Amino acid sequence: MGMQSGSSPDDIVTGINVTPLVDVGLVLVIIFMVTAPLFEQPTLNVKLPQSTTKEGKETENVTVTITTDGHMAVNEQEVTEKDFESVLVKKLALSSEKHVIVRADKDALHGGLLLAMQVAKKAGALSIAIATEPKDKGIVPHNKGGS
Repeated sequence: MGMQSGSSPDDIVTGINVTPLVDVGLVLVIIFMVTAPLFEQPTLNVKLPQSTTKEGKETENVTVTITTDGHMAVNEQEVTEKDFESVLVKKLALSSEKHVIVRADKDALHGGLLLAMQVAKKAGALSIAIATEPKDKGIVPHNKGGS
């Protein structure tokens, strides 16, 4: 009787161990899930006003963003006031539903909002919505006058 050495020429590995490949794949999926919302940030940051409204339906739309200092963007493209109309016309021509959402900062002047709405109608928008943040249901607005 002799001792066996543990491996012989007959013990050839013919399969591939896919466990490390699956582990790497799952880690990549988790990384993409965590970082995906970061890529959806708009070009211009705005603080939307709060209101109580019903949720709008998801549609193919064109988004106009207006900041407090008057900067404007159509979808993710920052534009000047002079180029605003031509860019909006091009974006609406590519949209099948011709729905415009205006995201104006709550501290922005109302003139920018009115201009955006007028240009959108002139450019052929069939509907216009103003984006807002939902109000907290438990918070009561502070009454500045009286007791």
